[in-house]
Amino acid sequence: MKKFFALLLALVMVFALCACGETAAPAASEAPAGDEAAEAPAEGSAEKAPEDYTGSLVVYSPHDADPLNAGVEMFRQAYPNIEVEIIAAGTGELCQRVVAEAENPQGDVLWGGGADTLAAYTDYFAPYVCANDDVIGEAYKASDDLWIGESPLPMVFIYNKTLIDEADVPTTWEGLCDEALKGKIAYASPAKSGSAYTQLCTMLFSQPTLDEGWALVEKFIANLDGKIQDSSGNCHKLVASGEYAMGVTIEKSAVLYADNPDIGFLYPEKNSAVPDGVALIKNCPNEENAKLFIDFVTSLDCQTAQNADWARRPVRSDLSPVGLCELSELDLGDYDFATAATQKEAFVEKWNDLTVG
Repeated sequence: MKKFFALLLALVMVFALCACGETAAPAASEAPAGDEAAEAPAEGSAEKAPEDYTGSLVVYSPHDADPLNAGVEMFRQAYPNIEVEIIAAGTGELCQRVVAEAENPQGDVLWGGGADTLAAYTDYFAPYVCANDDVIGEAYKASDDLWIGESPLPMVFIYNKTLIDEADVPTTWEGLCDEALKGKIAYASPAKSGSAYTQLCTMLFSQPTLDEGWALVEKFIANLDGKIQDSSGNCHKLVASGEYAMGVTIEKSAVLYADNPDIGFLYPEKNSAVPDGVALIKNCPNEENAKLFIDFVTSLDCQTAQNADWARRPVRSDLSPVGLCELSELDLGDYDFATAATQKEAFVEKWNDLTVG
């Protein structure tokens, strides 16, 4: 893959030098991978005033409506002459949409979804080194620049105190198989939800071997009692409404209930913190604006606001999370990112076989 992109970069540079007078040249010169892109001015471009950016931008995103709309509104205020359209759906559905539209892309940027899921679809993304690359750790971005992490995402067990004693809430993945919890756990399908896929893999990798991991997953599926949600966004809501005693969800969703005395959450042992990512869709129609958006969602202003207003953990090394524990305080397991990415199709297929059967 790296050799492929190195060759592609060389061809693009030659093309740009030989055909700089053609209309395609500006787009090519703005799409470098590697060190050139890292030189892009942070927080936007010094060559243009914000109001000089025009045109359209189509954002695909699985984020919850509130942080999604708030982030896009901040972008609109910063770049008032760019018309932004949001297409909101689950990570799996959006990735499949990107695949289906590959010959004629309709979206420009995918904002959100676990990086392990994005890494399974990198054939459909274009490399980009964002303007804030120097404050994003190597663990939170692809080595081939095909996705960029924008918010590390620990998993949590959320619970309703009116339905379960806090002492009875499990602290391990194995604890989810307690028969006392049968039919009382809200969990989304990994085939439809990127965060649920990360949760599945976290459970698998919590065991010494994959075979033992799948044995645990089979017990967990049996304990769900046939109740599996179509959207991960439903899990915390169903617990808060009292329809389920507990659920598996993401940190940012659980923290929103901090002022609700009936709702609690905990970080399970052998956790993971795979980041939500952002990716440039290959051959997108509005490439310049898509890159601008990626720079924006990793900017100091956007990351600060998303953390303060929506409990989203910043990825930037120059920002500490407000209202959240440090990642170093969590029991993070040995999450095999490469296996999660390369085996996504196989893992989802096995999940479907187990749940249908």
